[in-house]
Amino acid sequence: MTDVPEPVRKCANLLKGTRSDTEKFATLFMVTKLVKGKDCNAEGKKLLFEAIGFPFLKKLLVSKDLPSDCPPLVYKSVALSILTCFCQEEELATHKDIIDAIPTLLEIVEQADDEDYEDNLIVVSEAYSCLKSIASHEPGQQALLATGAIPKMSQIYSAQSFQTDEALHLIVLLVNQFGKISWPEDPTAFHALIQRIALDMETDHTDRKYELCRILADILITCRKEIVINSLEGQIWPESLFKGCGDILKAKIGPKQRDPALHLIATTLQVLGIQWAFMDEQKQFFLQLLQLAAIEVRMQMDEKKLETTFKQADLLSCCFVILEQCIEYMATDQLDLEPKEKQTTYTALKGAFNQVVAVLTRVSQDKIRDSANPRDKKFVVAIVKVLSAWLAQETTAMRPAIYKLLPFMLKVANESFHDLKTWRAGPREGEPPIDVLRIMLPALCHFAVEEEARRVLFTHKQDEVLLEALEFYFSIAHWKRPPIPRAERLKRMNEPDPVPTPEQQAEMKVARTAIVALCNILMNFTVLEPKKAEDGATFASLLKFVVENLPELKDTPDNLVIHGNLAVLGLLLLKQQSKKVKQNDFSICRYIQATIRFLWDAYNIDESNDPTALVVSIAYKGFWSDLSELWFLGMQTMCGVLPLVPWLSEFALESGWAEGIVKTLKKVKIGTLPANVKSAYEDFLSQLVDVNGDVQAVLKKADALRVCRNHRMMDLGKKLFGD
Repeated sequence: MTDVPEPVRKCANLLKGTRSDTEKFATLFMVTKLVKGKDCNAEGKKLLFEAIGFPFLKKLLVSKDLPSDCPPLVYKSVALSILTCFCQEEELATHKDIIDAIPTLLEIVEQADDEDYEDNLIVVSEAYSCLKSIASHEPGQQALLATGAIPKMSQIYSAQSFQTDEALHLIVLLVNQFGKISWPEDPTAFHALIQRIALDMETDHTDRKYELCRILADILITCRKEIVINSLEGQIWPESLFKGCGDILKAKIGPKQRDPALHLIATTLQVLGIQWAFMDEQKQFFLQLLQLAAIEVRMQMDEKKLETTFKQADLLSCCFVILEQCIEYMATDQLDLEPKEKQTTYTALKGAFNQVVAVLTRVSQDKIRDSANPRDKKFVVAIVKVLSAWLAQETTAMRPAIYKLLPFMLKVANESFHDLKTWRAGPREGEPPIDVLRIMLPALCHFAVEEEARRVLFTHKQDEVLLEALEFYFSIAHWKRPPIPRAERLKRMNEPDPVPTPEQQAEMKVARTAIVALCNILMNFTVLEPKKAEDGATFASLLKFVVENLPELKDTPDNLVIHGNLAVLGLLLLKQQSKKVKQNDFSICRYIQATIRFLWDAYNIDESNDPTALVVSIAYKGFWSDLSELWFLGMQTMCGVLPLVPWLSEFALESGWAEGIVKTLKKVKIGTLPANVKSAYEDFLSQLVDVNGDVQAVLKKADALRVCRNHRMMDLGKKLFGD
């Protein structure tokens, strides 16, 4: 305490010596002068804080029982003025007494519109200053979150009370710290706040418009997306944002205006999806946006030092989000573009991605690629992610440069995948890492059929990582109820079966999409690299995984497409590894039964309006665009597997499938059986006859003669009945 200035020490002693509240209050006027002076250091403020005693300051803030010689507001004003100075010191701003005063301070700012405060708005200002200082430190932030400060401040701003910008800055400070947990389950306060700011942003034509863009982006990114999306009905803020951002895109603007606008647009797309860009049911906003983002990428990455490019990481990452969403939407073929628009769009994208490839190539050869700085790592991930989105659609351009870059892209993607795996295995704190490998899978589907790219993939043992990814995503898609501790099993016996939470269901959907892409890549590997598929340890492990896990997969509509993919992948692997298959291997038997079920259930007559027409079954119909080629490939591969593993034919016989095909086709009207379906069934039945002597009798008994005549199955007829 030796470094406390003498006037402060004297004042503290005076305060300690006061015998009544009136005396103490009189001394406070001296305190207000002292604490605002440059000589009052942190130690001095602490000494004064202890000398006054927080209970006295609290009394001045809340008590109605005060000496009547001054209005209550004067007492409040003096107390807040002193508190504001105290709160500038971290030790005092985080003091338990001051933290406990947060509800009182919030009450003051909530009552800013009351008549009491109209003449002394300084009280409200001082209360905001205290809250701001408290919010600068972790204990204060936690306390503000716990007392519901964010919804309260949202209410204040949406009501447009006095000094609402202070409320807004507090909200931004807190949501930047806490993310999604900032917001309660009830989205009312969130919608009211965003609506107010969005309306201000739309109608303001000064520089404040762009400040509000930044604030909106900071708040929107922290929302509880599912809750917000499900409660949008009747909300007009998406339209306000669309109009406000549309005005910006049409205006002549410089970087100071463009950067916050791009930031807001990227964030809005992340929350509302690409459909937001078509709110007026026109394509102009979408095309302007794509052009702006592509030009910005090209400009910011054009022949600059890497350090300069990395300084623009935030802006570029926003452009990447916009480009990814635009590219994915264009891939759905829902956008009707004129030839000139197509050319302009493609030219803009190609120019941007030429620069992206050039920069990523330089990164792969620079020390920055090993940077431990989280911001640098995040930016490299963002570059690989956006390039992967482009390569999923652009299958020919820049191939030599891409093949050279592929090892580095795989390194980044695989690291991000392993980061996600580690995160899921731990306490799962914060947001999950982005799995760039999953985003890269559609591009890898193209690379899997390109010889040069495949060579790179196998050189870097990518097949091993893809198997690991298949196992990982299968564990998410194949959701199991959490195990119940033994001690609780009896009392929880009658509980209904738990179901996945909405978050888990969303994860399962993402996992199923990843599994389909992984199967596609691995099927191409199996067909195009037969030697590796026959002898490689990874492919042996892959077959083991498929035959053990396919039978365990729940028979639900959501799982049908991954069931088909895993079944056909298993058949392709079985064909290559047939020499290693042991007769009556139990796991292979169960796998074949599950595969037969997939192939058998695709077509029937029972669900047709016409009892003589073969139709795709109702269960398959909604997914047939994803299943049709798989089914034909499965039937074809089954024909290839039977001569190599003839004992599998027993399952086709014992299950009743072979007989069932004949009985079904017997009912089908002559001339209505599609040629490709006829060939698939005829080849399969012919193959069965070749490998199993018992098949002939079964097919003949089922009236195969009539089927062969009706549907002109010449090859099968010859095998069964001779010429």
